[in-house]
This record gives sequence, C-alpha cells and structure tokens, in this order.
Amino acid sequence: MADFATPADVQAITGKTYTETELTRIGALLPLISDALRNEAARVGKDLDAMAAASGTYASVVKMVTIDVVVRVLRQSQEGEPLSQESRGALGYTWSGTYAIPGGGISGAIMRNDLKRLGLKKQKIGVIELWDLDSTE
Repeated sequence: MADFATPADVQAITGKTYTETELTRIGALLPLISDALRNEAARVGKDLDAMAAASGTYASVVKMVTIDVVVRVLRQSQEGEPLSQESRGALGYTWSGTYAIPGGGISGAIMRNDLKRLGLKKQKIGVIELWDLDSTE
C-alpha cells in the first residue's frame, strides 16, 4: 500500500522549502500517518484505500488530511513541551499554557476534524423527542 502523500506533495502544498533533515523526517512520517488513517478507517469498517481509489475527489481529501497531520507533527517542538500558547505572571507568579497537541505524538496529531473530513466520524445521536407530539392525549 502506498502512502497517501509524498514529501514533494508536502513541500508543494505548504509552499515551504524543507531541509534534508526535515525531508527525511517527512519521509519517515508519511507511512506511519497513512497507516494510522487506515487503522482509523478499519475501526469503523471502511477501507480507506478502496474509497480513495474509487473517487479522485476523496483521494485529494485524504492527501490533504495526511499533509495537515504531517505539518502538525513537524510543528511540535523537539525540545520541551509542545505549547501553542503560554502566559506568565510576575510577583504573585502565575503560569498557564495551552498544549499544541494534547497527548502529543502522531496519534495525538490526528484530530476529530480530520476524521470528520474523511467521513470516519459522524454524530451518533440526532434529535431525541422528549414528548410524543403525535399522540392524541
């Protein structure tokens, strides 16, 4: 099974020139992320490769999601905790921070919105009728 994107795709879509080290890392991440997405699809009984092969539009969405996840993983700090926002106080000393990817790692980089875009996560319960409006009582 092939990866859903290539390092060249990542460079072309993001418009960024990556170093050789980053390209090597991207090349190593792509099969892992592709397999993680396949695993998420298998959990809900879908074959992501077959779905991508059946529709060119869907294949583009899978490629886009894969690239989004790769970029998210690349943005993670390699030193320390991956914070996206941090604030500090003074004299009374206060600190707060928001983690870029809660849980970190590749599996934490695949978000619910990514799975929704792929059609792998949907709302489970719709409207629940509290009163039976059709009754004659």
